[in-house]
Amino acid sequence: MLAAAQGTPYAGIGRAATPAELAAWDTDVRADFKGLPKGSGSVAQGQVVWEDKCASCHGTFGESNQMFQPIVGGTSEHDVKSGRSARLTDPSFPGRTTLMKLPTVSTLWDYVNRAMPWNAPKSLSPDQVYAVVAYMLNLGGVLPDDFVLSDATIAQAQARLPNRNGMTTAHALWPGAGSATRARADVNAARCMHDCAGVPRIASTIPDHARDAHGNLAEQNRMVGAQRGADTSRNRAATAATAIGTNSVTEAWALAGKHGCTACHGIEGPLIGPGFRDVSRRHGARGDAVAYLNDRIRSGGAGTWGSVPMPPQSLPEADALALARWIAHGAVQ
Repeated sequence: MLAAAQGTPYAGIGRAATPAELAAWDTDVRADFKGLPKGSGSVAQGQVVWEDKCASCHGTFGESNQMFQPIVGGTSEHDVKSGRSARLTDPSFPGRTTLMKLPTVSTLWDYVNRAMPWNAPKSLSPDQVYAVVAYMLNLGGVLPDDFVLSDATIAQAQARLPNRNGMTTAHALWPGAGSATRARADVNAARCMHDCAGVPRIASTIPDHARDAHGNLAEQNRMVGAQRGADTSRNRAATAATAIGTNSVTEAWALAGKHGCTACHGIEGPLIGPGFRDVSRRHGARGDAVAYLNDRIRSGGAGTWGSVPMPPQSLPEADALALARWIAHGAVQ
């Protein structure tokens, strides 16, 4: 066997990967742009791709939504000149965006190429990836409106990246200019399995009569990012628990997480799909609300809440019914 001839410790098991198999996995792009395919895309072309495939999750201007951190914001023309994002050390700035932290354009290109869009990863052509990356950098003031990003011009974009000088090798995680300053890598720590902290205990909670004293915290979001507070508008848990069963409120929320519903649906407001309470407000008053929602959960659908389809969910009938009851009665936590 070839494996035995190669001197592997598992004689007779497996075979060497073929060049085609290696090529299928070897799709990453290095910081020196090795691995970057031929292609090009303009800022204008990128806007078309963005509005068609990206804006539903990342916002019209890269400001994102409740689920995803913002891509654009927090950088300035001074950062483009210096290569260091000044906002990263500004404690008054409410959050960190992708362009504030990104040190290499290749990282952005590589991630979009392999993982985007959310519902169809690897479906973009190289030209589309070049175009949409150019558009993102244009939104952040990095590239001009008429720029065409390509394998030949990507180094020009790298030279304008706001945090291109923000990466350091002053550590021992991998060979670099600073690796010699430490005798051992900082991952060589001693295992500790004693004197562990106990389970934290919540000492106080907001009483029901005071939950809305300063308005609904869930509506008082910061300017950017997925930071949000609890829904303190009113205490609906007791009413819903009576309607759908004492333990159903907490069990239904746990089921939503268990079956991956919370990856696309939040409680309030749209993520990739509508918020659970938006669904409740639209369909909860129907006489057949539970049956209707149960059918939509199990059958999926598209067009009711936008262009992103929800595939059929292969969860047990009892779990789908519990989720349908929970949503119909307000999706309380």
